[in-house]
Amino acid sequence: MATALRLATRSSPLALVQARRVAALVEAVEGVPPEIVPLDSRGDRDVSVPIEAFAERGVFVTEIEQAVLDGRADAAVHSAKDLPSAAAPPGLLLAAVPERADPRDALVGACLDELGPGALVATGSVRRRAQLASFRPDLGFTGLRGNIGTRLARVPAGGAVLVAVAALERLGCLGQAAEILPTWLMLPQIGQGAIAVRCRAGDAAITERLSAIDHDPSRRALLAERAFLARLGGGCDAPVGALARLTPSGVVIDGLIASPDGRIVLRRRTAGSEAEATGTRLADELLADGVAAFADELAPGR
Repeated sequence: MATALRLATRSSPLALVQARRVAALVEAVEGVPPEIVPLDSRGDRDVSVPIEAFAERGVFVTEIEQAVLDGRADAAVHSAKDLPSAAAPPGLLLAAVPERADPRDALVGACLDELGPGALVATGSVRRRAQLASFRPDLGFTGLRGNIGTRLARVPAGGAVLVAVAALERLGCLGQAAEILPTWLMLPQIGQGAIAVRCRAGDAAITERLSAIDHDPSRRALLAERAFLARLGGGCDAPVGALARLTPSGVVIDGLIASPDGRIVLRRRTAGSEAEATGTRLADELLADGVAAFADELAPGR
């Protein structure tokens, strides 16, 4: 009988639910329930600091992955959207991506049509703010951080908060969504709705065990989106979004780059047979579009 895997995770309610989901998948294959190893990350401790104010990337993952590198855990379970755009750090690899949940965003508190001019929308995401400001420039915005419970408790009077549908689903709160936003209006964050499981690169036994819970279409979509983000050189603080999906002929990916105020939102779609190459090509196309668009925006007298 296999020994129980030790799964390191953030200690937030959502992170624990995700880790238990991975544990259940592993147990269904092996018959042995993994051990959950909850840890605090810097991003969880410094909740008063906006994400974009952190100088370093990976504020939600570094301590979790260090536990794997130190041998205190066998694998790290992450929200894929929390991963920095760079490849896995030395000594770690992406072992599994379970089947992805709904990647869309939702409004809690009020639907778009119910938000009057000047109504406040709370979000800590520049991606969400830029896209919604582009569609509804009459709205006001206020920052918001904390776990999902904190966010749902801070709906502005007459306004709304923007949160991930997957988070609401996993915490049993989907009924609180006033409106799920279509992706033509709000492209999600890279990796939103996906779970990434990383383990030590040299541990072939753990890598093989985790491969049993990998969902290839979800992995390939995530790889395309992460290649797109890596080419742009962005992190979770950048106003970019992307969503990839698998078709019989390969990968189709939609992506955008925007100005933080939403005055410029550039979108493109491309397709290809190889996930990472397709994501990289889409980024190159958008960067070419952005040279002229952002140069005009920054020109003297604007």
